[in-house]
This record gives sequence, C-alpha cells and structure tokens, in this order.
Amino acid sequence: MFGYSRGMASLDPRAVLKDRPSAGLIIGLVIAGICALVSFSFDILNGDPVQFTLALGLAVAPVPLLLAGVLALDRMEPEPRTTLIFAFAWGAGIAVLLAGILNSLNLLALERTLGDPTSARNLVATFGAPPVEETLKGLVLLGLLRFRRQELDGPTDGIIYASMVGLGFAMSENVSYYLAALDQNGPEGLAATVVLRGVLSPFAHPLFTSLIGISVAYAANRRGAPATIMIIAGWIGAMALHGIWNGFASFGGFGGLAIAYLILMVILVIEITVIVRDRKRIVGLIHHYLPPYERNGLVNQADIYMLSSLRRRRHARTWAKALGGKAGARAMSDYQLAATELGLLHERAARGGVGEESFRGTQRSLADLMAYARLSFPMPERHQARAAKGVPPPGYAPGAPNSGHPPRIPGYGPGGFPPGGPGQGYGPPGYGPGGHPSGPPGYDPGGYPPGSSAGAG
Repeated sequence: MFGYSRGMASLDPRAVLKDRPSAGLIIGLVIAGICALVSFSFDILNGDPVQFTLALGLAVAPVPLLLAGVLALDRMEPEPRTTLIFAFAWGAGIAVLLAGILNSLNLLALERTLGDPTSARNLVATFGAPPVEETLKGLVLLGLLRFRRQELDGPTDGIIYASMVGLGFAMSENVSYYLAALDQNGPEGLAATVVLRGVLSPFAHPLFTSLIGISVAYAANRRGAPATIMIIAGWIGAMALHGIWNGFASFGGFGGLAIAYLILMVILVIEITVIVRDRKRIVGLIHHYLPPYERNGLVNQADIYMLSSLRRRRHARTWAKALGGKAGARAMSDYQLAATELGLLHERAARGGVGEESFRGTQRSLADLMAYARLSFPMPERHQARAAKGVPPPGYAPGAPNSGHPPRIPGYGPGGFPPGGPGQGYGPPGYGPGGHPSGPPGYDPGGYPPGSSAGAG
C-alpha cells in the first residue's frame, strides 16, 4: 500500500523508487562480509586482540563523518542505498583482502630479488600496489556499468560510487597500518599514522578511484570505442595518481608529501567543480523535459522553480513537513526524486540509452508517482482555490512565478481525485485514455522527443 495517503490503489506507485536487492546483490554482500572477516583475522594474528580492537575503533571512528561528506554530494538524485552499501562492502572486504594477498606476494618476491626489505617495500608501494588496488576497486564500477547502467546518470554518480568503495577499502586497510605502527613504534607511531591517514588524507583512496568512476559514468552514456578509451584513460589516471601519492610519500620525505597533498587538493577542487556543473546539467534537463507535462498537471512553473535548487527543494520539504508531518515530507521527497528521474530518463532516451518499451514503462511509473505524491501535498483549505489555478501556496516556493495552469490531472475530478476514488482512471503524460501511449505535447507516439534515436537499436 502507498505509504503516505489514505485510500490509494493497491499497487504501490513508490515501487519505481524501491531498491529491491537482487539475489546477486545479497550473495555479493555475504561474500564481501566473509572477506572482511578473513582480512580482520589476519590482522588479529599479526597483533593481539586488544591492539586489534584499538586499531579497528580508530579506523571506523571517522567513517560516519566521511560517509556523510560523500552522501552530501548526492542530494539532487540520491543513489539506491543497497547499491551504495554493496560498493562500500566490496572495498572493505573483497578488494582489501585480495589486494593484501597480492601485495604481500609481490613484496616477498621483490625482497628475495633485492635483499633489501625497505627498498622492496617502497617499490611495491609505488609501482606494485596502485595497479593492484585500483583494479580491484574499479571492478565493482565495471559491474555497475554492466548490471546497473541506469544508475550511472552522470559524473557525480561515478564519483559517489567510487568514493564509497574507496572509503571501505581505506577503512579496512587502516586497521593493518595502525597495528603495524603500534607494533613497530608504539603509541607515538600509532598517533602519527592516525593523523596522517585518518585525519590528513581520509579521501585519498576515494579520489584515486573517482577517476575510474568518472570514466565509467561517461561510458554508461556512450557506445563503442570512445567509451572503452575513456575507461582505460580513467584507469591509468587512477593508478598514476595513486602511484604518485605513494611514491612521494615513500621517497620524497616531508617535501614530497607536501607536493602529493597539493596534487590531491587540485584533484579535489576539479571534482567538486565537476559535481557543481553536473547539478546544473540536471537542472537544465528538468527545465527542458518537464514543461510538456505542465498541460497534464504534473508540474507547473512553481514546481520547476522549486526543483531547480537544492535550497528550494529543502524549503519545500520543510513546508510539507510543517503542514503534513512525515507523510507530507515523504510525499514531497518522492515528487522531487520522481521529477528528477523523469528528466534523466528523457536524456537517456535522447541518447539512445534506453529501449522504447523500457522508456514507456518507466515514464508511466514515474508519472504515476508524481501524480499520487502531488495529491498528497498538504494543502490548507484556504489555499486550495488559488492552488487549483496554479498559484503556489504561501511558503511552498517563495519567488516562483505563477503558472496560471491548474495543477490537475486529466480524468480527475475537481478535488484532484478520479471518478471512483484515488488511483483509478489515470493516464500519465505520454499515454492516452486507458493508459495507451499517445505522447505528451511535443513528443511522438513513442513518447520520445522529436528526432530522438532512442529505441532505434
């Protein structure tokens, strides 16, 4: 049943947003958990339980703050929670265990060849570990490209998923580093390592792997040689950046470490700029693709104005919660996310990244959710008449223009409900009477923008 409005249809319009974990995802999480336990078991064998508990606590302590920082970048079009959890678990379990084994084997081989453990360790850190670790972290991003391509709508998504796998990897790897520092140099060595890895460079691994994430997100919306070339370039960039960081830290002393930090800061600024530009792109999609739905009442100018800013979206959720409690806030959140996903869906269709049947089904589901969520907006009775004319109620979207178009859905009665009650007789934009495709204004019968190549392949 629909969660925030009484009397809704038996079919849940929110199903389009639900992230139902597949059997493969569940199996992957189990394997990742087992790998994490095995990795931690090696750490326990290398120290005592008390030292391991201390190291684990220090490694986990900053993770909630770091995750909050990453997820704060993902507010315009939030990614499915289970997929984010899987990316984090992959890094913390599978990637870190396999990387530890391969790096140890490389270190043993090089020590036998050189006869100098210190030189071997520095060489493996600079030239051996980056290809191994970035490849193992990047595999989960290739998996997303293969099985969850629809989740990669732009470079922000690639950065988010790469950051999740990088944070998981860094957390588990830090346990080993903290144990080694405590064993070799005592509390002073542990404190220095915690400051270096947990305070001064917590985003190093996410930044390395984010170059792969950006390239994979690019490839998700492209075909052929350009996509492959971009992935290879991103992979090489991640390995090179990782190697530069490790090399300067191993061979350059304090000056080298300062240069490495400067390089990381430059990459961080560039990626923040990419995220800001990507948000503007998504806003542009909303302005371009949602106006045709205005005639059917799913949006008006005030809604588009509200959807164009994170601050105004937050203000609208606050307005909805103040008048309708948690149910009102949830309705507003669903409306905002469904509207954003609808714009992104049209972009994928315009690029030929989604088939016609898939487009139609998803378009209908998103439009259904927008309609039901809109009917659940908490509207004081004294403002209903003006709202029926397209005038936003006070506090909803301050500064928004008045569209003058009544926000009603064809087939619905004066109260916004269809004959026979909520959830019946509704055909969203792109569908004619009875739910058959007809296309919103400016769209052909397939629901695609004129001139689009979507579904041609």
